[in-house]
Amino acid sequence: MDSDKLISRLNWFFNLELNQVDLYTSQSRASHDPYVRVAFERISYIEQQHVDNIADKIKELGGKPSKIGDVLAPILGSVAGTVLSITGLANVLRANILIEQKAMKDYKNLIHQLRKTYGNIELVRLLQYNLFDEDLHTAWFQRELSKLKN
Repeated sequence: MDSDKLISRLNWFFNLELNQVDLYTSQSRASHDPYVRVAFERISYIEQQHVDNIADKIKELGGKPSKIGDVLAPILGSVAGTVLSITGLANVLRANILIEQKAMKDYKNLIHQLRKTYGNIELVRLLQYNLFDEDLHTAWFQRELSKLKN
């Protein structure tokens, strides 16, 4: 994978993670449950770390984090978070699970491609950390959803 393609792929994650920051921040503000509010706030904080780390890697590779992401992702994430919150916590959790599953699938694909080409480089480890965080978020969303069904 050449440098331009890698930067483009990383920008995809940069935009996705930016969207998630604002999505979960919005959901946190809309929640009436103090524990759920804190959970969304914490998840948003972790997603912001992903944004920052990916932006640093893009810059290290000589690229620039997507300006479109800086403008559109926060708007889309905030609007989606607000709209979803109106539909109730169960629907919020289901949507969040789908978003996280998409992120995990894409992380796994890029990790596989990078390992095949470059081996276990530092970037692979960073992406693995992000993947693990997304998996934890998904597990929490699934657990909370199962509580609502009981």
